[in-house]
Amino acid sequence: MGSIQVDFKNPATTTLLELAKSRRTYYDLKAESPISDDAIEAIVQDSVLHVPSSFNTQTSRVVLLLKEEHRKVWDIAINAIEELVAAGQVPKEVFETQTKPKLNAFRAAYGTVLFFVDYDSLASIKEKFSLYADKFDPFAMESNAMTQYLVWVALESEGFGANLQHYNPLIDEQIQKTWGLPTSWKLDAQLVFGVSTTDPGEKTFTPLEGRLKVFGKSQ
Repeated sequence: MGSIQVDFKNPATTTLLELAKSRRTYYDLKAESPISDDAIEAIVQDSVLHVPSSFNTQTSRVVLLLKEEHRKVWDIAINAIEELVAAGQVPKEVFETQTKPKLNAFRAAYGTVLFFVDYDSLASIKEKFSLYADKFDPFAMESNAMTQYLVWVALESEGFGANLQHYNPLIDEQIQKTWGLPTSWKLDAQLVFGVSTTDPGEKTFTPLEGRLKVFGKSQ
């Protein structure tokens, strides 16, 4: 799909958009890093600090797990689904041939970023702005999604491949116990990252004509 060719006032805009275009989902990852752990932490830290939130509520909570701590997440997921297999809720053949290999592929990566939302922290602002009380939870989720995206794009810019997973709420309780996290933190997503060993699949697009409308544009 082509893009409009323009000259932006700030060259960083071109860089930002090129990073968005190049972001992909990578599943085959190995436990290597092209940058230091401090650099990874800086990406996550700046994303948490600077992604906007409605009324500056700052509801996103993030846990960065590297190396052996990262592998614990996927051991938890494997154990949780094994329990479902034992209970007859998941076919054993499906688990052994599809689910477990996929989880082991996540486990083989370098790190996982856990993204949470602290909905309990919204109690006071919901009371203060009661007219909008039912909007704050969705607003918090939107802010969290922006944090996920920024971390993903920044990690890929530094040479990682990544994929975003959602094994919550299946793993939530054990995640909280393992790392002593507050029960008010509600897990939303898990970003797995490492050095990619394969190329991503081809991007496909629904035509923009049905997705974007522009009015009042100067000729």
